[in-house]
Amino acid sequence: MATPAGPSPFWTMNLNDFPVLAGTVSTLLFVMSYLPMLVKAFRTRDLESYSLGNLLIANIGNGVHSIYVFSLPMGPIWFLHGFYVVSTAVMLLWHRLYVGRHPREEKPPEERRENALGCWA
Repeated sequence: MATPAGPSPFWTMNLNDFPVLAGTVSTLLFVMSYLPMLVKAFRTRDLESYSLGNLLIANIGNGVHSIYVFSLPMGPIWFLHGFYVVSTAVMLLWHRLYVGRHPREEKPPEERRENALGCWA
């Protein structure tokens, strides 16, 4: 008995699909690796350890790299690059807003006291 001609009822992956799959997986991994840094920077507003020069160069590099990325067919690289553009711009903005403006002064241990909720202040 001959099998009917036509597309398989099951999804099959050809060799051209592997680069897109790899791009999608790597995009998700890179985004997941960046998110803890962004959340911590947002939560603590402590960006003293970030170099202003590095953030400036990263933003300029992202702008120049955008010319290349957006000339490519739409794919995972567009999302990844867009995420980098937004996240580095936000980090630069937060750096300018928070570094040197709100000095954190840690009280010496003898000046710390317990508040009404039982937390150290």
